[in-house]
Amino acid sequence: MTDLAILPTTRDEDWRYADSDFLASADLRAINHWRTIEVPVGETRAELRAHFAGEAELGITDRLRVLVRKGGRFEGYYALGGSAYQRIELEVTLEDGAHFEFGGVTLGGGNKAQEFVTRVIHSQPNGTSNQIVRAVQWGKSTGNFLGRIEVVRGAQKTDAAQNFRALLLERGASANTKPELEIFADDVKCAHGAAIGALDETAAFYMAARGLPPEAAKRLLVQAFIGDAFAALKDDAARESILDRALEQLGDAV
Repeated sequence: MTDLAILPTTRDEDWRYADSDFLASADLRAINHWRTIEVPVGETRAELRAHFAGEAELGITDRLRVLVRKGGRFEGYYALGGSAYQRIELEVTLEDGAHFEFGGVTLGGGNKAQEFVTRVIHSQPNGTSNQIVRAVQWGKSTGNFLGRIEVVRGAQKTDAAQNFRALLLERGASANTKPELEIFADDVKCAHGAAIGALDETAAFYMAARGLPPEAAKRLLVQAFIGDAFAALKDDAARESILDRALEQLGDAV
């Protein structure tokens, strides 16, 4: 039986945190559809997407396969803050000296479940990748990041990193992360880090003590927190736009 004949369930490892109700009712063709991008030798491609659909939308899945040729660069920046279930999945293959830059943000309240799933394959030497994911959750929402880095045999001088941090604004909100490293080369640098916690009340108090209203102080802290994910985005206008749209999703959460 082919993959196209199978609807994923939460028993599948890569779908373990997905919304089961969404999967049960999802369109099989939409779930199994992959977009593709090929970055030519030495060139750069970038994708910037913000999914802030209304509450009425049941969910979305966006799956993308990218092949980055020798010396090329692919940058992907994504923000999720809309419907009940949202999933962005990327599978990126890097050739000699290619680079992948990824920044993702989830902002969820209510019972929303939002997740990024990445698989980065360093198929040749000298490739680099950097992934930064930030989750801001409140209500009973969940933000997830499942990130897998594969370094094949012979892909020496690989330098790969991924970092996930979650900010839980209310009790009941949660975050999950599942970093994976599969390395078959010995001259590499691969690292991952994760942290989940509450808003730094000390920093908010420090700012408020110097005349900044508490709400504004908290908002600035959240802005700085999610801004990490888009720090590598060189287009200032695009970076400010996606940050502003992300902050709008917070509503009365901060």
